[in-house]
Amino acid sequence: MSVDGASSRPLLLVDVDGPLNPYAAKPHQRPQGYETHRLMTPRWEAAERARLNAYGLPNKAPKPLRVWLNPEHGPALTALPFELVWATTWEDEANGYVAPVLGLPHLPVIVWPSPRPQPEGDVFWKTPAIMDWVSGRPFAWLDDEITDADVDWVAEHHGGAALLRRIDPSRGLLPQDFTALEEWASALDAR
Repeated sequence: MSVDGASSRPLLLVDVDGPLNPYAAKPHQRPQGYETHRLMTPRWEAAERARLNAYGLPNKAPKPLRVWLNPEHGPALTALPFELVWATTWEDEANGYVAPVLGLPHLPVIVWPSPRPQPEGDVFWKTPAIMDWVSGRPFAWLDDEITDADVDWVAEHHGGAALLRRIDPSRGLLPQDFTALEEWASALDAR
């Protein structure tokens, strides 16, 4: 499916850290259903090497990133009546490292502007970029940093239907999140 409006399905914008990787859960209490993965993405490795260099440890090997992923989320996401899109700071690394673990296909990716924009007030920096990317299409967005300010901003700046769903980063996606997405998409179809 294309992202130029050719698809009649709404977009589902998916963040990795928070919704798929409940990084804020207690360090030694992996949430039920999740598996531990140690990933060394190029971006993570570069950041870790810079950190180690800053501490005067240039010869120390960087540690991989601990990521918790629930293998049931891939099939559950692809079963939804949405066109899936990565809306994560992982950008295309999500396709290389997260998608294969979850059994997801290669997905379109929102590439974030650099430097990150600084919207007014409490609006999350991703929100204006997402609005530009969706270009008026109906969309749902799963992220752990969505606030009421983002909901209000989208309502003011987006002419189409939108569902912004904040996901607790200590719990990740839950069955009720999938139910809410199904119900929202069904309500769109009924219009």
